[in-house]
Order: sequence, then C-alpha cells, then structure tokens
Amino acid sequence: MAPQRFHEQFDQIQRSMPDVPLAMGPDDSAEFFYEKGVVLARDGEEARLVEDTVRTHFTAAPDLSADHVRRASPETNRTGITRIQVGDPSAGDRGGDLAVAHALRALREPEGRAGRRLISRNHVVSIAVNACPGDEPVPAPFSQGTNPVPAEDAHDPETAVGVLVIDTGLTHDYRADPLLAHVTGDGQVRETDGDGVLQQYVGHGTFIAGLVAAVAPNTDITVRNTLNDAGAILESDFGHKLFESVDQHGWPDIISLSAGSSNGRVDGLLGVDAFMRELRARDTLLVAAAGNNSSATPFWPAAYAGLSDDWADCVLSVGALRSDGEFGACFSNHGAWVRAYAPGERLTSALTGFASPVPYVYQHSTYDACRFGFQYACTCQYPRHTGLLSETRESTGGKADQVMFEGYAHWSGTSFAAPVAAGLVAAHMSAHKERDPRAACRQLLSANTEYAEVRGAHVPALRPPTWRPVPVRPAVPA
Repeated sequence: MAPQRFHEQFDQIQRSMPDVPLAMGPDDSAEFFYEKGVVLARDGEEARLVEDTVRTHFTAAPDLSADHVRRASPETNRTGITRIQVGDPSAGDRGGDLAVAHALRALREPEGRAGRRLISRNHVVSIAVNACPGDEPVPAPFSQGTNPVPAEDAHDPETAVGVLVIDTGLTHDYRADPLLAHVTGDGQVRETDGDGVLQQYVGHGTFIAGLVAAVAPNTDITVRNTLNDAGAILESDFGHKLFESVDQHGWPDIISLSAGSSNGRVDGLLGVDAFMRELRARDTLLVAAAGNNSSATPFWPAAYAGLSDDWADCVLSVGALRSDGEFGACFSNHGAWVRAYAPGERLTSALTGFASPVPYVYQHSTYDACRFGFQYACTCQYPRHTGLLSETRESTGGKADQVMFEGYAHWSGTSFAAPVAAGLVAAHMSAHKERDPRAACRQLLSANTEYAEVRGAHVPALRPPTWRPVPVRPAVPA
C-alpha cells in the first residue's frame, strides 16, 4: 500500500490508543503494527524462560540495557499469555523497536531447541489489516435497498441460528431499519466528534449485521464493540475480549470476524492461541475475513483455515470478489489458505443516519491508479473524493471531502465478504435443518458449483442468490 496512506492510518490508530506506543514492523518493512517495548510469551515456565533469556542477553550486550526487562501483566491469564516489557516504550520512533527486535533474536536458539515459538510481538489486530481498508463507505439511496437484497425466509425464534459479530458497536439508530429487528449487542462508544462528524469505522459492525440478516433472515445476531478504537485492538487484549464475549453470550453457532493481522509467520497469533484451541473443541464455526493487503501472506486468525487439517473444519477464511463476482477484488488477500471467496466490493447495507442525516469526512488520500496494479475501476480510485461529492458521487471540487449518510451505504472489503459467507452458512443450516454449523459449512462448500478466478486460480465462489452483480468499468487513465 502507499506509504502516505499507511502513515495516515497509523496516526489514526495511535490517536485511538494514546497510552500504547506503537511501531511498524517487521524491522525492514511496514507489514503490521505492534506495541513498542513489549513481547508476549506463554504463562508459566516459558514466560520465565523468555524473561530470563532476554535479561541475560541485554546485560551482556554493550549497547543494550536490561533495566526495563520485567513482567508487564499478571503471571497467569485466561488467554495463557504474559506481557513482558523489554524496553522503554517511549524510545525510538514509529519505524521499529530495537528492544523488541533484540528480544526476538535472543530467543532464536531456545526456540530452535524447543522446536516451536516461545516469544512474539504484541501485534495490533485491526479491521484495516495493516491499517489499509478496501475503501471507505459511500452514501447509498435508501430507496434502492440493500445488496444483497433480503431473502424471503422467515425468522423463527425456535430455530434461529446464533451469530456473534466481533466488530465495532451498533449505531444508535440501527433499529430504525426493519432488517435489523433481530440484532442486539453493544452500542458504538463514540459515534461522532465535536462537530457531529462520524468517526472512522463507525457503522462497520452495523453494516456487517445487515449483510448477515439480508442473506440469512433466520438468525439472531449479537454485535460486540470489541474494535471500537479505530477498528483496532492489541493482540493480547483481543484474546481476552474473545473469551469475554463467549463467556457473556455463550458459544454461538457462528462467529463473524472481519479483523486480524499478519505477523510474518506461519503459526498463528500467540495472543489468540488459547481461544483458537478452545474454539476447536467447541461446535462453533469461525468465519474470518482474509484481509485487504492484496497479499498471499497468511493473515490471522483467518489463515488458521489452512494451518492443518485440525483447523480446516472450524475456520472458514473468506476473500473478496470484485463487484461483478467473476474475479478477485484488487485488495483481497489470496492464497491456498483462503478457502472461499464471496462478494466484497460495493455491497450495500445499513450504516447510520436513519433518524437524521449524519456527515462523514473522508480520512484518506485518493489514487489515480490502483495501488495494487489492477486495470479496472476499483475501490482504490472510486469515488474520487477530491472535494464535496455530488448526488452522482462525482467531485464538485469543494474544500472538504464530506458526505451525508441517511441509512444505507456502499462499502468494500473482505470485511464484508466474510459476513456474506457467514450468512450463507446460516441460511444453509435453516434450509436443511442442520444444527451443526461446521457440517453446514462442509455441505455448502461441497455442493457449491460456482467458481471465480483469483490471480489465475479457479476458486470456490459463494454468491448469495439475492446478490446483484455491479458492472465493472475500465480504469480511467491517470
């Protein structure tokens, strides 16, 4: 992604987490964000080994200091993970953290002997992956309805499929949309700034709930506001929040998750390992977005789907199809670990503004060409909001990029392909009276005969029957 966009999003997330200094990583690239001065280790003997090894290594190195090496959290946690401080979080800049880098290197030999990872950065888990979303929401006429169109199935409280959405909270007026009649959960903590302008990612969870409800009306949907801080949360906190959600609401049939992180590894996120292992022992199906980096690098937790046969049954990783449904969207992650693709570009669902119009100021730069090199009018380029947007979504050249929402929005990202797929699994459960979501997922994928092309590969395409393709236009030359 463009460096300017990456730094803009870094600043946004850092402002939302003012007490947590962040850095970009790994040391030589901008692949993810992580907490400065802190590493993660498993509770107990491994945490003691990590702390002692880092302290010894830092004490022996002439250019390092062991003064800051200490436990930064209780020794036992529900997540099985301990935070260990290894450096001064205020030292250095956003470009990386030498203390964390040296701590990771100090554990190379012990990890080699153990044959597995013992230490990890504390990554930022985000809706925006490396803080680069597919695009931002665009107002959609309420009169034109949603896309997908709501299916005609009836809601039955006795057989409704339970869906837990881990995302941002619900907007204050979401119940004004009849489509969301069977949605409950947490409200958005802070919707607008002092000028009444929507904050970044407000409405994201509401939009996702609307997609699930449209594809599968026979669902009871609970939305948690786990990702209220600009769509982001620290990996260590994320594990706690996941357990908190299932403790409060019970293990649902389906969890829809549109967030995660890459970590430069092929063995998952240490901070959510305990939750994922408990998930595997339950009957719940995790439907997770594959991420928006246009990369084949594993993105967690979605990539658990390709980690081994032990995980394939309990995780459905979902990439995004472009607006016509024939090819992958430019931003979508891809690779063998992505099990299926669903529409994820220019979908239409509920957002906010039902009670009264709500303004939104666009936060990011625009591009004259696709930042991933695609040759269609992708979400990188359109709408080209270089000023106020007109009714036809064209720029009027005004001084501010501000639009008004009155209920519905168009939005793109693997964030939205995942709930579409979750809805299809739930709809299959209702149609076939199948109470096991994992069995329903297997049956859905096995019966599916539709394919799309992604990076030259034919991949399973899950297209809801009520979804309307949007024609693809050629890109306008820069």
